[in-house]
Amino acid sequence: MKSYDIVVIGGGSGGLTVAAGAVAFGVKVALIEKEPEPGGDCLHTGCVPSKALIAAAKELHTAKKAAKAFGLELKGNADYHEAFQRVQAAKAAIQHHDSSERFRSMGVDVFHGHGQFRDAHHIEINGNEVINGKRIVIATGSRPAIPPIDGLQDVDFLTNESVFDMRALPKSLVVIGAGPVGLELGQAFARLGAQVTVLDRGPEILSIEDEEIVPYIRAALEKEMTLLVKATVNRVETIPEGRKRLYIDRDGEKLQLEADALLIAAGRMPNTDRLELSRIGIEMDRDHIATKKTLQTNIPHIYAVGDVIRPFPFTHAAGMEGKIVVGNAVFGLKRKVSYDNVPWVTYTEPEIFHLGMTEQEAREYVGDKISIFRVPLDQVDRFITDGHKEGIVKVITDGKGKIFGAHAVGNGAGEWMQQAVFAKHYGHKLPDISQVVHPYPTYSEALRKTADQYWQHKFSHGVTGRLLKAYVKWFR
Repeated sequence: MKSYDIVVIGGGSGGLTVAAGAVAFGVKVALIEKEPEPGGDCLHTGCVPSKALIAAAKELHTAKKAAKAFGLELKGNADYHEAFQRVQAAKAAIQHHDSSERFRSMGVDVFHGHGQFRDAHHIEINGNEVINGKRIVIATGSRPAIPPIDGLQDVDFLTNESVFDMRALPKSLVVIGAGPVGLELGQAFARLGAQVTVLDRGPEILSIEDEEIVPYIRAALEKEMTLLVKATVNRVETIPEGRKRLYIDRDGEKLQLEADALLIAAGRMPNTDRLELSRIGIEMDRDHIATKKTLQTNIPHIYAVGDVIRPFPFTHAAGMEGKIVVGNAVFGLKRKVSYDNVPWVTYTEPEIFHLGMTEQEAREYVGDKISIFRVPLDQVDRFITDGHKEGIVKVITDGKGKIFGAHAVGNGAGEWMQQAVFAKHYGHKLPDISQVVHPYPTYSEALRKTADQYWQHKFSHGVTGRLLKAYVKWFR
């Protein structure tokens, strides 16, 4: 039986971070991955293929929009095979970095198959080989959650695990789920030529975003596809020519929708069911694995990272967790994870940036002793010159400028809002951003203008402002 200092189960972002980090310090590491190659959901069925598809769709959309603006006309249907090829090329290029060969060259022993616990130190692979781990890291990721809709089990539907294998674009597509995945893919397929309808049973799309942000993105998306909220799908069936018919309740009204394809984007569920966790008594948080701030489970030598734990199912969060586990598992540190400064981006167009608390969350946390600073993008010169005026920046602080939350919707928001993450992470206040020189004209001026408002507010309403006004009045 082979023995290892660390056994990692799962080769996604979190697992690969742990494996690469641990082996770099001379630790003997085993990596168990169920797929033919590591990379996890992000590489194979998530971030990488979706962003490649979004980029291809954006190029086509921009070309059509520009042609129309200059009095030209683009005719014919787009070649979907070109978009498909771009997706495969992006995956292949990045796969090299995450390949079994590369990790073996680093000194990691890579095993392919399903791993499950035989006991707290022994992992069985594919029901035959058993390896021993002094410490074990669970990083098995997640998969699409399939809602309990009558008839769905008899219908050929798509998820993020199958949609990127499509060789032809459906003429019409219904998406169940108006979260980031459903909206990103829905917009991409709409731009490539499909007629798209997105359904959600909730009262609004993107329920976790700041309420002031949502109307901007909803208005933009409704120009390209149909959004139906408060819509519960009761039954699905296949009709002639492989089309799908959906029976829907919407605000008491009965609806029927038909489409060539159906995409399920109704959330994720952690891959914990094949690990035999109950055999060793791992404590659970419903379907997720319960962990301490040190990312240890209730069994101290077993850690968990990524989508199998709460609360942030993002690739960059899993990578952050993996780094913490390397320090804790290899060196015996007790570093604690914090999600206070972890942002996320929804890659629709315009993009949505989210950091920290929403306004509602901030009011629940500190009451009404908060300050809100906002700048619509139609007041920022670079957005005006580029014709991307739809959007807003919104920052929530305490009275002294400490950042509670920063939100934006706008072209490329995931890039130019990053300075807010740096400021919040290192304890800088919003007015500090105002003191930094930003080149003119750039998108990043949107955040700087928001920071400028802090001083305008302070000089108008604060003690300094009152003294200044009294001084001016006295000299008059």
